[in-house]
Amino acid sequence: MGNHFELTAVADNEDWANKRIDAGIAEIQRIERLLTTFSDDSETNQVNQNAGIMPVIVSAETFALVERSLRISGLTQGAFDITYGSIEKRLWNFDKSMTALPDKATAKKMVRLINYRNVVLDREKSTIYLKEKGMRIGFGGIGKGYAAERARQVMKGLGVSSGVVNASGDLCAWGLQPNGTPWTVGIVNPNVKNEIFSWMSVTDMAVATSGNYEKFVMIDGKKYSHTIDPRTGLPVTGIKSVTIITTNAEIADAMATPVMIMGIYTGLDLINQMNNIEAIIIDDDDKMYTSKNIHIK
Repeated sequence: MGNHFELTAVADNEDWANKRIDAGIAEIQRIERLLTTFSDDSETNQVNQNAGIMPVIVSAETFALVERSLRISGLTQGAFDITYGSIEKRLWNFDKSMTALPDKATAKKMVRLINYRNVVLDREKSTIYLKEKGMRIGFGGIGKGYAAERARQVMKGLGVSSGVVNASGDLCAWGLQPNGTPWTVGIVNPNVKNEIFSWMSVTDMAVATSGNYEKFVMIDGKKYSHTIDPRTGLPVTGIKSVTIITTNAEIADAMATPVMIMGIYTGLDLINQMNNIEAIIIDDDDKMYTSKNIHIK
């Protein structure tokens, strides 16, 4: 998945804990094989290769994940969209060779295939069909969180009452630390990589952050995030980072980027209408905005 996972289990017996951690790792690897776009025989690639041609039968697990993804697309008015894989990679490489933004017309043309409404599901046949040739689905916006959540559930099912699954900084934690206190989660400073600007105490929660501090380009002295608005084809501006806190790692992962795309006030308005989910937003001027139930230390 292009992400580094770290798994922790709290237990009195190290060998017992390591076996549970190994089971969590095996689950992450299984999901990687299921969702990857780097393997021709993965279900994801089978769907993509048959775009505009025919529906593809997939496992109940893949079907359910796509179904949930489409619901999130509807909820976020298309700001979250698993058909983002259709975007032209050479248009947005975000490396030193990128010295100018594409014009608005070109950008809009390049994202014409990004449209979650053109993903057709048949629950009875368990098939997925992409209406347009060239369409591609990908799980970069939700797969990491799904894998973390599944690893947590596997470890809990094997008796791990306290632990952490950390997926490149996005994590889920349950139970308590060995000293009996909740887990401490740091919120990354978007201006200084690997520096924490605030802390939260959590248990049975998941935290995910989307930001422009890891992958971006500078053009004419302005920073442009790697996060692309699927509706315009242009980079998101105005927000440095969005942190989502909720009970499920999949939802945390899936909601961080669309809130960034929707913008501060629209994004927070959506979060405030949802149950058991909160957000922390930092804008380009380092001003912090939070949803209604957040209490920052």
